[in-house]
Amino acid sequence: MLRRLIKNAVDRNLARRSPLGTGAGYAAFHGGNGLSQHKGLAERIVPHGVLPRAPYKLFGCPLSTGAVSLGTKELVSGGNVAQKAVSRWLYVCSGWVFGMVVLGGMTRLTRSGLSMTDWKFTGSLPPLSAEEWEKEFDKYRQSPEYRTVNKGMSLDEFKFIYWMEYAHRMSGRALGVVFALPFGYFLVKGYITRELGARLGVLLAMGAGQGLVGWWMVKSGLEEPATEGGHARVSPYRLATHLASAFVIYSGLLWTALSVASPSPPSPHLPQVVLQSMARMRRLVLPVSGLVGLTALSGAFVAGNDAGRAFNTFPKMGDDWIPEGILALQPTIKNFFENTATVQFNHRVLATTTLLSIGAVWLASRGLALPGPASKLITGAVHMTLLQVSLGVYALLSYVPVHAGVAHQAGALTLFTIMVALAHTLRRPFRGVTETTRLMNRLGQI
Repeated sequence: MLRRLIKNAVDRNLARRSPLGTGAGYAAFHGGNGLSQHKGLAERIVPHGVLPRAPYKLFGCPLSTGAVSLGTKELVSGGNVAQKAVSRWLYVCSGWVFGMVVLGGMTRLTRSGLSMTDWKFTGSLPPLSAEEWEKEFDKYRQSPEYRTVNKGMSLDEFKFIYWMEYAHRMSGRALGVVFALPFGYFLVKGYITRELGARLGVLLAMGAGQGLVGWWMVKSGLEEPATEGGHARVSPYRLATHLASAFVIYSGLLWTALSVASPSPPSPHLPQVVLQSMARMRRLVLPVSGLVGLTALSGAFVAGNDAGRAFNTFPKMGDDWIPEGILALQPTIKNFFENTATVQFNHRVLATTTLLSIGAVWLASRGLALPGPASKLITGAVHMTLLQVSLGVYALLSYVPVHAGVAHQAGALTLFTIMVALAHTLRRPFRGVTETTRLMNRLGQI
């Protein structure tokens, strides 16, 4: 009975790895002579670092912590040294994107984004002489923003907003170098698997495209205002696209970094009640994570319409819970993206829904058998959501000073980071791991 149980589980696992199918898997398991063959298998079917002790033996070989699981999905070749190097590089890139999002918010809040009126993919040196500064300033004085917002600005004031935008652009180009050069090095060393290489290639292409999206956004602010007496500003649609693209790149980098650093899915020795609890929370966490991202995206429309400087009261919007003129524009759909009252109302509703949803996730997690990291991340999400709502209210009541707006944008990405990490912690185990779990449980009973 025991031999048949082990044979079935191993055959299913080895068939997925062997190009020769189940027969080859059976031969690999039963072939050879004695313990050495079984020991090699034992070292393959139990994940690395998941067993705190070795309570079971397989054909006389302890199931130790120094093994690699058939269910483990390794993204890096080359052992622990390669794994640490690649994961640290990806964490650095993720942190760099986080910083760029915050710097982008600061650039927008200081109205620095339109200070550079041209764009080159490779970038260029900043003005280094008085004549070069005057030339750049002359270009800016011809822009709609200077005439409608900053008329009479001094050269020193222009230098400040120019350096802000220049830093944002060059940090993006520097990130491209920080990403591409180690990527090439790790490819040459053979550390990158085919799946990881495909992921990173897509992220590299998206990063290059993000620069084009940024210029596409800036270009909209260099056009004359649509209405007479209006202020020059970038299109809220393009601003939201730029922010959404940054969030997608960031989440892709962070998820990949987490997967490289922790390639094993949930440990095979986890009891079934833990796996069921994780599946239940996963069904809640994934849509709530999407809600967090949607709320952040709605904030881009608030920023793009300067809606944060209207209705600076809370909890009501002026004297009303629902402001007048919320559906004043035609067609009606335009109100959700271009109507100042509507976009702020939507952002308030989404923020409140996010707060209640994350509170519901916390309540649902109580009493469930979850891994320690998941429980801590849920608690952290609750605390971060409360802080983020408080930052939003403070920014609104104080007419969005730069420090408050930047903190609010950083808070949004911090909360999103926690939700991505939580979703990764609760990710679905591979089929091979589930089968190994059943095998370990059955071996324990026998």
